[in-house]
Amino acid sequence: MTPKKTREVPDYVNHRKRLKERFARNGITANQDYEVLELILCFAIARKDVKPLAKALIRKFKTVQGVLDAPRDDLKTVNGIGDHCATLFKLIKASATLYLKQKTLETDIISSPSALLNYLRASMSGLKDEHFKVLYLNSKNEIIADETVQEGTVDETPVYPRKILARALEVNAVSLICVHNHPSGHPAPSHHDRKLTTTLVDAAQTFGIRIHDHIIIGKNGYFSFKEEHLI
Repeated sequence: MTPKKTREVPDYVNHRKRLKERFARNGITANQDYEVLELILCFAIARKDVKPLAKALIRKFKTVQGVLDAPRDDLKTVNGIGDHCATLFKLIKASATLYLKQKTLETDIISSPSALLNYLRASMSGLKDEHFKVLYLNSKNEIIADETVQEGTVDETPVYPRKILARALEVNAVSLICVHNHPSGHPAPSHHDRKLTTTLVDAAQTFGIRIHDHIIIGKNGYFSFKEEHLI
């Protein structure tokens, strides 16, 4: 009687096991960027060596952040990335942003600015167009509303102070933090940014509302009008 042949285990199976064990022991920082993506792809693609795909993503988008920030259609230009994988990457980004937002909502954000910056960077640094966000605060410096009040083009967002202050009165906010992103990546304020900030501060004072800060988010940093003593 001919003995049954033992099915050979593909190399990637043991490799996946080692990746998962390393993550369990040492966390995410023990992995290179492509290995982080490889581990994520293990949960989206069951029977395939995903290391070449992970490296292809890094070649195109440079970093894990670049992959998570990439639009769904851009992700799908990489051969091997379909709707399922693209959805997983967008879900991970959205979940991380939600986590940081909920963590921020629990804090006095004036006393804990790092939590706020982590949330703003996660939610805004990868946007392709300018978005102007306003955080409306109560007397305990807790966020009572977090709203994008205007969306614009790649380099300009029209902002209307009257609209912002009307909403502040509606939600009974006592102070505000204004935030917008620079899709170019450079957070330095433009002349328009400086003029708008002055207008907002002056208009808010009329209603007894304080502008704590105006923060500009870039891909590699941020600019705070408060930290630069411009408010």
